[in-house]
Amino acid sequence: MTLRDGLVTHPSVTQRYGHMVETGRIAHDPAQEKIATALDRLIADISDKRLARKSSALGWLFAKRNKTREPVRGLYVHGGVGRGKTMLMDLFHELVPVEHKRRAHFNDFMADVHDRIGQHRAALKAGETQETDPIPPVAAALAKEAWVLCFDEFTVTDIADAMILSRLFSALFDQGVVLVATSNVAPDDLYRDGLNRGLFLPFVGILKQHTRILELDIDTDYRMRKLNRIPVYMTPDDASAKKQMDEAWETVVDGRPVEPAALTVKGRTVPVPQASGSAARFSFSDLCEKPLGARDYLAIAGAFDTIFIDHVPTMDLRRRNEAKRFILLIDTLYDAEARLFLSAEAAPDALYTAANGTEAFEFDRTVSRLIEMQSRDWLERTDARNEEKPAPAGERTGQTG
Repeated sequence: MTLRDGLVTHPSVTQRYGHMVETGRIAHDPAQEKIATALDRLIADISDKRLARKSSALGWLFAKRNKTREPVRGLYVHGGVGRGKTMLMDLFHELVPVEHKRRAHFNDFMADVHDRIGQHRAALKAGETQETDPIPPVAAALAKEAWVLCFDEFTVTDIADAMILSRLFSALFDQGVVLVATSNVAPDDLYRDGLNRGLFLPFVGILKQHTRILELDIDTDYRMRKLNRIPVYMTPDDASAKKQMDEAWETVVDGRPVEPAALTVKGRTVPVPQASGSAARFSFSDLCEKPLGARDYLAIAGAFDTIFIDHVPTMDLRRRNEAKRFILLIDTLYDAEARLFLSAEAAPDALYTAANGTEAFEFDRTVSRLIEMQSRDWLERTDARNEEKPAPAGERTGQTG
């Protein structure tokens, strides 16, 4: 579609995807194009359904249900990390012609659901409602706010989530909600080996009934291929280094929400300024100018497999304490085989300028490790390890500060 002044719009997922290929932003992939086509078909189904119910003043969602019409089936797209699932879902969310739509990380959505259930129970206790079952009113409120739901990283690990999903989504689908979800696992593998999984299994049937299941079955991890072209050690610490760090961070985050978090270590709180999935971003000051020790660094390495450290300065005898912590930090991240992105004032062999003392001797090991952590062999090894890494068992909480 061409507008005046030569501007061109791309009104479908397939067209927008094709434009991204033509402009070199991404490489063409038939499997991705297949998902784009399926998303366009879903947009058409949603548009047809809206037209069929247009006569209702409140829209087709709240019109009297026509039992003869089939509900719109959503999509559940699964495949390995870095395959382009999030990119395609975001194109769908942008282009689907619906005002009341919501795009969320699945865990954030479920946290909202539990908050609403808690509020309903408080209202019941206070005598403000007579409805003893919180699921129907919570589902109705969610559907009224957004009847097209887009979930990134659909996964079930929490037993509290697992036990309510069947009833919650049965109620949402009864309200006409359309679901689009991306996941690293097929529906049959959700909550595998989870506690009381038998109680969860009806949800899998409900999910299959209300969504088409598609696999993005390609071998290339585009996110990692792009990431492998980005330097991991940026120096000098100038505007160019900041830009490179930001680009690498955006690639790692891959569209997921970024928010502050906190780790609890022996009753103490270790703030994480920016966290997204298994990636965390700190400044040198956050990690080495504060009284952190080995346990703290171990907790960070256990919770995150990709670490960004901004603004590492050169150090001398006046910064011996900071140098000691930096040595310990790099040792810990090295032992954990973490992927490290770092912006620094100087190259590794020029970071510590004092010629004498224990730190000067120990920093030689740090220099060697920083160099090795930039190597292709290291990056390939960390990619393989992180793909297989189980969820961390440590205590981690989000904070809104």
